[in-house]
Amino acid sequence: MARLGGSLIHRCRDTGLLGLVVLAAALFWAMAPVLGEMVDRWGSDPRYSHGYLVPLFALYLAWRRWPTWSERLEAARPSSGWGLGFIAGGAGIQALGGYTGSLWLAGVALLPYLMGLLALWRGRPAVGWALPSILFLVFMVPLPYRLEVALGPPLQALATRLSTFALQVLGLMAFSEGNIIRLGEHRIGVVEACSGLSMAMTFVALATATALLVRRPLLDRLILVVSAVPIALAANVLRIVLTGVLYQVADSSLAEHFYHDLAGWLMIPLALVMLGGVAALVARMLIEYEEPGRVVVGLDPVALAPGTARVQGRTR
Repeated sequence: MARLGGSLIHRCRDTGLLGLVVLAAALFWAMAPVLGEMVDRWGSDPRYSHGYLVPLFALYLAWRRWPTWSERLEAARPSSGWGLGFIAGGAGIQALGGYTGSLWLAGVALLPYLMGLLALWRGRPAVGWALPSILFLVFMVPLPYRLEVALGPPLQALATRLSTFALQVLGLMAFSEGNIIRLGEHRIGVVEACSGLSMAMTFVALATATALLVRRPLLDRLILVVSAVPIALAANVLRIVLTGVLYQVADSSLAEHFYHDLAGWLMIPLALVMLGGVAALVARMLIEYEEPGRVVVGLDPVALAPGTARVQGRTR
């Protein structure tokens, strides 16, 4: 009887797993057109070229969190209520995205679908384990067109003004006409692709990934994410300014090659260095110490005082 009972339980589990695989395949089939369009955008639109790396990092983050959650997941049971609820919500979001023609809504439906499959596998603990990875997947979904239109021109105009001012500070005769910087007989067009939106989106994703990995208080992580946009803007302005300087000290072909090709590769490491500088500054200015019953994060007065050595410690 014991063997028969164990065999029945084993078959039930196999049947449940098989049903879960079939359901996952059906959801993937329903999402296939949307996923195909997203992959096309990754390959054709430089603003979303980081989309290929987002699923890989999400898998890495889930693998990194597995040892902490493995015992809890082994004892967990499937939750049909939560699972079917998430899947129904995803279906509603996807249907709304198809009705309105919004790729963003249709793509975001993938998130509740994944939560539903995990809940049907091991209940809410499985959702908690993979939740950061699933939420990070939103960075691979192209932004709504209206939001792109709303963000692009202001960033374009701001990059033009800041770059013109920086060139003037360097002593160059630069002035702007719309989104074109006139530098003597040369013109630098700050087109929409060079507005900084592409780099901003990439660096928000990178900063969020960094914040998820580092062992720092929540405030430090939020500062890292928020700093991604000004860092991307600063890197883009530096790109334009260096192009203007090359127009003055070298030939036009070198400046154009730098602006359209080389700078796109060089600005990424530079912005990463700037992001690391922000992280180091935040770690120096904000300290974490413990008081009975709570953990406090505040400014370090020693770090803020010039010419003094910093001593960091914990009080219990």
